[in-house]
Amino acid sequence: MLSAVAESDRRQPPSADEATTQNAEDDIHLGQVEKPDASELTGETSTGRITDGTTEPSATTDDEGTEPKKSMGFYLSFTGIQIMVFIYSLDATTLAVAIPTIAAQLGGTTLESFWASISYLLLAVVTQPLYSAVSDAFGRLAPLYFALLIFAAGSIVFATAQSMILVIVGRVLQGIGGGGIDVLGEIIVTDMTTLRERPFYLGIMALPVAAGSVLGPTFGALFSDFVTWRWIGWINLPILGAAFPLVFFFLRLRSPVTTISNGLKGLDWLGMALFTSGCTAFVVPLSWAGALFSWSSWRTLLPLILGIAVLAIFTVYESKPTAPLMPHRLFRSRTASLTLFGSFIHGMLLFPLLQYLPLFYQAIILDTRIQVALTMLPTNVICVLAAFVSAIAVGILGRGYRWGIWLSWIFTTLGAGLLILMDPSTSSNMQRGIPILCGAGVGGLLRLNQLPIQASLKSVDDTGMAVTLLITFRLLGGLTGLAIGSTMFSNAFAPYVHLIKGYPDSMALPNDASQAIGFIPHLRTINLPPETMEITQQAYLASLRQLFYAMTGFSFLGFLSSLFIEELSIQSTDLGQQRFED
Repeated sequence: MLSAVAESDRRQPPSADEATTQNAEDDIHLGQVEKPDASELTGETSTGRITDGTTEPSATTDDEGTEPKKSMGFYLSFTGIQIMVFIYSLDATTLAVAIPTIAAQLGGTTLESFWASISYLLLAVVTQPLYSAVSDAFGRLAPLYFALLIFAAGSIVFATAQSMILVIVGRVLQGIGGGGIDVLGEIIVTDMTTLRERPFYLGIMALPVAAGSVLGPTFGALFSDFVTWRWIGWINLPILGAAFPLVFFFLRLRSPVTTISNGLKGLDWLGMALFTSGCTAFVVPLSWAGALFSWSSWRTLLPLILGIAVLAIFTVYESKPTAPLMPHRLFRSRTASLTLFGSFIHGMLLFPLLQYLPLFYQAIILDTRIQVALTMLPTNVICVLAAFVSAIAVGILGRGYRWGIWLSWIFTTLGAGLLILMDPSTSSNMQRGIPILCGAGVGGLLRLNQLPIQASLKSVDDTGMAVTLLITFRLLGGLTGLAIGSTMFSNAFAPYVHLIKGYPDSMALPNDASQAIGFIPHLRTINLPPETMEITQQAYLASLRQLFYAMTGFSFLGFLSSLFIEELSIQSTDLGQQRFED
């Protein structure tokens, strides 16, 4: 990859008339600063490498400065990628509502249920930077085919599992494959498009990503209640069967010119080992803290401290390799660093919102899982539409991306704040309407966060790693948010346990977060005195409100950080080395 200097002042893009008359030999790209001298020394450019003494031309626009017409192969392969990222997003969220049914049928323990839930996301987090690095060295297609194969194998193992151990094995394989599908799908779209046209395609890509994320819980409830939880695995196969031929026959990307031995030598092996081990040691205790073990337990503190130490070593080490896993140059831009921070905060809000908002309707309103799905349907639809429209609007209006990011954070903050006001007396219209604001905000940020970090890059060939970092930070933020949410829920719920009287002797009220959440379905079936039910619901409401308060604070922090993001040009028409070819 190219070396790069710290980000310097950027000028605004010239007008269309000035752009068409700009000297072809000018070193300054549209809206970009002059390319660093390091690229000249290494024989690389932002769009190609010297292979025979000449540099590949960009050739991304026609003589009139417009984007070349896309071929049918482009649209078919793009459709295949959309289907792939949909099934990844769907599979990431279907299991949560079905895990109690699976554990009951297979005799799973609390620990096994925990690992079945967390293994998918954990493996996706730690493998995504590895997929990105390998695809930079050897091309995108081989790692993508591998990811699809592993994901399909994991789906079969999961669907046929006769024990919780096999369920976990299936989810591990799905996580390994799903991590590659997610990150490579996003990277390939940036390979296929220029920055100027990318808002449109990011908007289109938002539809399967957001739809899979918000429809997953509904599918999980429908399968577990009316068919069988095993369809959570089986449903993946026909969808993958539709996606794979489109990708295999029509996706043609230019691969790097290198030998296998040189490619292997160029990989940052030590960086990969440090990141994988450090990230795993950091994420796992975050996931079980407050659920399986307390925050003060050595089982939580020891791996957490070790993970932080290893990640700190990894951060320092990454300044040394010639092709680092996470180059320091990507963090030297204020805009890039703030965008990554915003993505982390976004993950802290998105995942807890998907996890805990349905619990409000189940514990406070006493809705069934199907009723919850119907109640949240307007929020889910708005989330999908916001992700789609926000990116499209940036491209059409041509007024930059900051306004969209600011508006998304305002909606998220306002929506999270209004969630605090919800209680059993809230009208059904308000129960459906208030979460819509949150849905609009987090949906818009799903796509818009990609634009500032990509616009801040000195080299177009760093785009893949920038996309990987953004996704990784969002997933890490999600795991952190779920850990914080679990602890806050448990701490807020515990004081109410001793105040509640009237439960049957055979049914003890739960006293921690994981048991309290598992107890929610019983609230609809047990016969309790009105005062006992009232204080029980107060316990759940107080616990959920603590989370909503925290979400509001983090949302406002995300909004404040977005105020300092620069409005950089997104008018570049450069394509990277691994561009799409008909």
